[in-house]
Amino acid sequence: MTPRASARKPPADDPETGPIGLDSDLGWAIRMVSGAFRRTATSSVAALPGGPRGYLVLMAVVSGPPRSQLALAQQVALNKTVMTYLLDDLEAAGLLTRQPDPVDRRARRVLITEKGTQALSVARERLGAAEAQLLADLDPAEQQQLRMLLERVAQTAHREEIDPEECGQ
Repeated sequence: MTPRASARKPPADDPETGPIGLDSDLGWAIRMVSGAFRRTATSSVAALPGGPRGYLVLMAVVSGPPRSQLALAQQVALNKTVMTYLLDDLEAAGLLTRQPDPVDRRARRVLITEKGTQALSVARERLGAAEAQLLADLDPAEQQQLRMLLERVAQTAHREEIDPEECGQ
């Protein structure tokens, strides 16, 4: 038998589950998008202490009322020790401040500074340009739909997530 004759045929599409192959694999698609986003996002927010993690923390701080360090760590799914070091770096850069919580003096509330607001604005602008490049093949309605669907899946993933301390993050 010749090598060509013994070559395997690609798997046929399954009428019940749809196409079979790498291009239709959810894991492959998520990995490709995640990798591309991680590369562009990292360069877009590189000026912030902690890069993408620092960006997420600043976004979490501005997205609601003042929260404690522990609440922020849980919200962005970071180990509380990692969060402490990251907050130290952000505070040393003058991007945020920590103050005793008036309700619980043992806890510290995290607040963004004016400098932090400006740095976040620049980072968001750069990240927005990177996102636009990544989503360029989608029309505005598709971009909005993708964002909405990803937000829902992210909420499910966050709700079901293993404690970050258990996975050493």
